[in-house]
Amino acid sequence: MPKPLIGALALGVFAGALDLSVLSPALPAIGRQFDASVGDLSWIFTLYLLVTVVSIAVMSALADRYGRRPIYIGCIAIFAIGSATAILAQEYGVLLLGRAVQAFGAGGIFPVATAAVSDRVRPERRGAALGLIAATWGLAAVLGPVYGGLVTHYVSWRWIFVPNFPLAGLVIVLALRYMGKTPPLHRREHLDIPGLALLALGLLGLTYGITGLHAVTIVVGLAFLAAFWIWERTTLNPIIPAPFFASRQLGKTFALEIAIGMLEGSLFFIPAVLVGAQHLSYAAAGAVAAAGALMFVIVIPISGRALDRAGSRDVLLAGALLTELGLALFAIGFTSLSFSVFAILVAGIGFGALLGAPTRYIVSNETPPHWRATAIGLLSQCLIVGQILGAAIAGGIMGNALSDLAAYRDAYLAFGGIAFAALILSATLRPRGRELVAAGAQ
Repeated sequence: MPKPLIGALALGVFAGALDLSVLSPALPAIGRQFDASVGDLSWIFTLYLLVTVVSIAVMSALADRYGRRPIYIGCIAIFAIGSATAILAQEYGVLLLGRAVQAFGAGGIFPVATAAVSDRVRPERRGAALGLIAATWGLAAVLGPVYGGLVTHYVSWRWIFVPNFPLAGLVIVLALRYMGKTPPLHRREHLDIPGLALLALGLLGLTYGITGLHAVTIVVGLAFLAAFWIWERTTLNPIIPAPFFASRQLGKTFALEIAIGMLEGSLFFIPAVLVGAQHLSYAAAGAVAAAGALMFVIVIPISGRALDRAGSRDVLLAGALLTELGLALFAIGFTSLSFSVFAILVAGIGFGALLGAPTRYIVSNETPPHWRATAIGLLSQCLIVGQILGAAIAGGIMGNALSDLAAYRDAYLAFGGIAFAALILSATLRPRGRELVAAGAQ
């Protein structure tokens, strides 16, 4: 696979992932400029998440029908248009519109890039390539808040989005030159518009309902998803093909991705726990959390290479075990700084083995090329739903505890339990030999 193509895919993933977290330190400045309350400012992230869920469904389906290159380039262009809208915004509503457009482009970047890698790389070397792509996502998660804080402090929050334009231009040029022209399908099936609408409305309602704890919205979202399920079983060109539901390996992987997303929720609360339990400054607590994030950035490409030698089951088992150990240690020792740092580093190594490549490696091996982007897109949606569930569970536990220390302990013991469930589920996956046989059959 040409290195410039890997670069184009990795840069696109980096840009999309960076803009998820880059505005965190800029929120006070944005609030002052637009006279927006804390509740209003939360929509900068909530809206990005909601639109991303819908975008994944749309862009993944389009990529499987019309080829990776035009959809990937379209995603990058839409992302750049959203960045321009955000920079020029003179009202808060326009800024939110820009974020929504950004998210609609960014939502398709990761699944389409992953599918493009899987199309071009042999199964026995696919893990290392997917690990490299995933590592850029992890790097963006670490650098985003740092970059956003520096730019906001020394220049203006609007300048945060300026590098997106030369970056988008470079990615489009590389994609035009190195991504293949042949679409994965020899015939272009009609896109299932009713199914796509039902799925989008269902995911939107469910995600919004979980985020805001709106029971009625959750029920409405589930109703749309039930209607989507019924429709998909009758239509000729379903968005989610029937074999996805028939494959036990895929079903386990989608469930595991939800658990991994829930575990990611544990990362969001670490600085707050350290500030509350040890009275660290926000900067010091952020630095400790960043150390854990840095560990999984380092480990992600290593785990990607390990996939090609040991297989996904063993990598996921190691990741779940270390994550469970690290979170359990943090739950019983967060009042000690040295103990907390050790626990976070252990969990960071575990997250490095769980995040990014292993589950996408399984899906890439289990699905034929003409369904690959759709399957990877569904995996990304499972991750986002898991993140929302994890944050909601932690918030519920912390909100009903008798004391802050009890809240922190109980929340991280719960996360340790989720990691144990992920460990058991990982153990039921196929071993390396049977995994390669399945990959060769696609």
